Amino acid sequence: MVLRLVIGVWLLCLLAWGQQVTSPWQESVRKCAEAHDWTAAMGIVNREVARAPADMDVRAWRARVLTWSGKLPEAELEYHEILAAVPNDPDNWLGLATVYSREGRAKEALKALDHAVELDPKRADLRVARANALRVLGAQEEAKLEFNRAVDLDPTNVEGRAGLVSLRGEPRHELRVGVDTDLFSFAAANQYEGLTLISKWTPLWRTSVAAEGYHWGGTDAEKVVASLTGKLPGWGALTLGGAAAHDNGVIPKHEGFFNYDQGFKLHGTEFLRGLEIVYGQHWYWYSTARILTMNENALFYLPRDWTWSLGMIEARSQFSGTGAEWRPSGMTRLGFPITSWEDRGLAGNVFFAIGTENFAQVDQIGQFSSQTYGGGLRLQLTRRQDVTGFAAYQRRSDDRTETSFGFTYGIRF
Repeated sequence: MVLRLVIGVWLLCLLAWGQQVTSPWQESVRKCAEAHDWTAAMGIVNREVARAPADMDVRAWRARVLTWSGKLPEAELEYHEILAAVPNDPDNWLGLATVYSREGRAKEALKALDHAVELDPKRADLRVARANALRVLGAQEEAKLEFNRAVDLDPTNVEGRAGLVSLRGEPRHELRVGVDTDLFSFAAANQYEGLTLISKWTPLWRTSVAAEGYHWGGTDAEKVVASLTGKLPGWGALTLGGAAAHDNGVIPKHEGFFNYDQGFKLHGTEFLRGLEIVYGQHWYWYSTARILTMNENALFYLPRDWTWSLGMIEARSQFSGTGAEWRPSGMTRLGFPITSWEDRGLAGNVFFAIGTENFAQVDQIGQFSSQTYGGGLRLQLTRRQDVTGFAAYQRRSDDRTETSFGFTYGIRF
């Protein structure tokens, strides 16, 4: 949501450029900005500021370039100095709100936009920016009202109409059903079926409830998993959850876990668009063993919707009558788009893992090493429906192998 607000403000600035007669130096700044040549852009605006240090319009251009180049603390300071001298310009309040949004300070962004709208309540672009800020904070009804006001002020406003459509069309729930099969060279096949309901109650709160069934080595087991995720702008997301099972000795009797997820939008580099870091811990209580895993994952967002992830798991296992032991494992995954058209598309991934996997199943606990090769596909059928599939081959010590494959179907409503 913050990204949408930033993009919206960027487009508004481009529109403003097109509506105003610009001087040659402003046109040069614009071209440098389009080329992401921030050094040249800053050189131009700094030269103009030196010529006319009291000209707040020139200072505003400098603040914009600082914002676009990712120098947010400097941009914030510049806007504060400008507003101290010229407090009645709504564009400068809009610029300050953009800085706050990119820093994840949604409440302060909304306050700045309140000032802008107060100064010029009949500007549709300010109403749209305020609506986006409200949506980030989870105030959907207020955001809808602001989008409506923007459209009333300017019936041709594309951003306002798109905002109204997005609020009406955003699904709150996702239902997924999945089936997996594991084939072993040393044992009978395992089967898994799962049904998961994910509900996004607000932009800040989400729940997940799942029912899972297992058929392993002629033994049946069932499990229920539930989790709650809370998100604070600028602070990331925290997930807390647990599970209880009718285990029959093949899956954990109880589980508890948490994950902390923090994302970063990166500026100044065309190769890496963003970074997401996840840390989690998961406790498994079996009838005869206690397992603790610590998980660290880094997800890199690359150009053209490619992604690359690296993950490590350190697992502490302790069986009845034995001491505790730590064993590591790791995985890397490369995701890539294949094709897309309208609301549909196809994406794929390949991955490699080494170690003892996640210690979450009986067949994965013990003294063995493994290498796993695999990949998957995700087919977006419509805007609200998708199908995913995967296949993996694992080589274990003692010449043992495992072949896994499965699929899930998801629908959002």
